[in-house]
Amino acid sequence: MRDALDTKANPFWREAKRQLFLALRDGKPVGRIAAIENRAHNAFHNDKVGFFGFFECKEDQEAADALFSAAERWLADRGLDTMRGPTNPSTNHECGLLVRGFRWHPMIMTTWNPRYYGTLVESSGFTKAKDLLAYFFPMQGDRAFEMPERNRVLAERAMQGHTLIFRDLNLKEFDKEVERCWEIYNEAWEKNWGFFPMSHDSFLHEAKVLKYIVWPQFTFMAEVDGKPAGFMIIVPDFHHAFKAIGNGRLLPTGIFKLLAAKSRIKSGRIMILGAKPEYRSRGIFALFAHEMFRRGKDFNGVGAEASWILEDNDRLTRPLESMGAKEYRRWRIYDRVICHPEGAKRPKDRSAVQSDSSLRSE
Repeated sequence: MRDALDTKANPFWREAKRQLFLALRDGKPVGRIAAIENRAHNAFHNDKVGFFGFFECKEDQEAADALFSAAERWLADRGLDTMRGPTNPSTNHECGLLVRGFRWHPMIMTTWNPRYYGTLVESSGFTKAKDLLAYFFPMQGDRAFEMPERNRVLAERAMQGHTLIFRDLNLKEFDKEVERCWEIYNEAWEKNWGFFPMSHDSFLHEAKVLKYIVWPQFTFMAEVDGKPAGFMIIVPDFHHAFKAIGNGRLLPTGIFKLLAAKSRIKSGRIMILGAKPEYRSRGIFALFAHEMFRRGKDFNGVGAEASWILEDNDRLTRPLESMGAKEYRRWRIYDRVICHPEGAKRPKDRSAVQSDSSLRSE
């Protein structure tokens, strides 16, 4: 979280600005929000969308209204016409408000929130912009998912005439592998809603974080005729390990509990699965799924979550559902029109909202 907000160290902020706000009641914090201007997003989409993120609030509608109003005023001053979120800080990071699937604990690097957050947001005048979906693939027990053989056969038939191999990413050649993945990433997601290209520095920054938490055997690339075609990254669900630390503190003993629990993690999150556009119609996603399950069984894995996927991304949702996968979690991104000074005024907020003065210099 500190890294995501660090305007000096995180390359994302070279093309973005943000202001942090706290809502105070009787001098005690009851909520927080970040107002974000993402210039890279607006340049790519040729629009004037501002964002909010890092939203947390007690069950206090007045405080939530005050936070959204403070963020709106900051965005309005920059000539933006829509407030969208939550994004923490962008769609290339954690984003969306959980609206379905509360019974399961959150996978690593996804958002979780109490149920009442949806009421706070919608009562403040926000409406749905887009939903993000998650699918879960159990690999053990009576409900274990089985990859239909016909999907693999059809996919292999579509790839006839081409040589496809899956290989582990070589972390010893980290920079070269990052270059290949960066190229695929920006091509694979180019036409997705909310996407904007990640700069090379931003992609490298995020890759360096993932390098230390990924499973090497679940970080692999597809090559077609010797050329990079797609890649998949599955990250261990460290939240299982975090639960071993009752008080949340790494020191003095928490770090040892975390390391001990890490070796027992057998579930994860399919965080990235992308392929270059020319290979999507050839069933490459089904072949990725087949390869993932083959490796997962060898690993004695418990299961994996695939997230997040745009609700209207038929190229992914249809193959997944044809294989028997079912949606089990859903997040929502909201929009609200920004009221400028000449427009209608919103109700006066009575909760105190203050900007983080230590970060005001930006």
